[in-house]
Amino acid sequence: MSRLTRVASGPYAPPVPARELTAVSADGARLHVEVHGAVDDATAPAVVLAHGWTCSTAFWAAQIRDLAADHRVIVYDQRGHGRSAASPVCSTDGLADDLEAVLAATLAPGEKAVLAGHSMGGMTLMAAATRAGFREHAAAVLLCSTGSSRLVAESLVVPMRAGRPRTWLTKKILGSRAPLGPVTPLARRILKYGTMGPGSAPEMVEACARIVHACPRRVRYSWSKVLDLLDLDHAVRELAVPTAVVVGTADRLTPAVHARALVAALPRCVGVTELPGIGHMTPVEAPEQVTARIRELVSTYAVIKEGA
Repeated sequence: MSRLTRVASGPYAPPVPARELTAVSADGARLHVEVHGAVDDATAPAVVLAHGWTCSTAFWAAQIRDLAADHRVIVYDQRGHGRSAASPVCSTDGLADDLEAVLAATLAPGEKAVLAGHSMGGMTLMAAATRAGFREHAAAVLLCSTGSSRLVAESLVVPMRAGRPRTWLTKKILGSRAPLGPVTPLARRILKYGTMGPGSAPEMVEACARIVHACPRRVRYSWSKVLDLLDLDHAVRELAVPTAVVVGTADRLTPAVHARALVAALPRCVGVTELPGIGHMTPVEAPEQVTARIRELVSTYAVIKEGA
């Protein structure tokens, strides 16, 4: 099965980038990076998008298509995902290293951007909060459908009362080594139940299923272990830039309890948006709302490069 399986047409088909490059992380990991939109316009504000576990740059297709009209949009594949090579290093420090490498490769020294992260992408931004490269380039942050700790214990994927049995079973499901196989009607139903709201349109489910099923099994398993042990509570308190939070009320993977904990801990929270009936895949399920939140952060906090 091709790792680049994706829908070929419609709003969730990935746009063609204006530029592609490779960023090299601190440990030598090579990351596929795309730049979309106004690449030669010095007045165009920059937006950097970090996708989540088992996803790829294709996950942000709707945001790229909208924002590229008047922004420079930078997206990259997390290590082992999409077109980025797998690495033996799977850790939150690795995620932070990778983000710093992408920022250094695509932004001018001192240039500010709005950074948005979904799920593990949001965890990437938290993990990088104290890094010099992050602080040099981050104007504001959007955290979508994410959490900083207790991901397995708080998950609602297994419809049982909270406690050790539910946590054990959730860990087994999310950390499964089983191949996902082709995208079948059953596979779409399972993915929709676990990651999307009940009202998700078929084309949304199809787009997400193709992206998730394209993630290599070993990569999915390796990163599941990192998420199981995740503890970035300390990093949230160091995220000193203006930060907004988005969560779907039907999110089973990172339910709203995580968003509320982030809001309480963030030094400069600038608002939380709870989207009724939306699941974990907020950028795909509610593209207009997520894009609007990014635009608000850009208009309020982005700084145009000097000399523009």
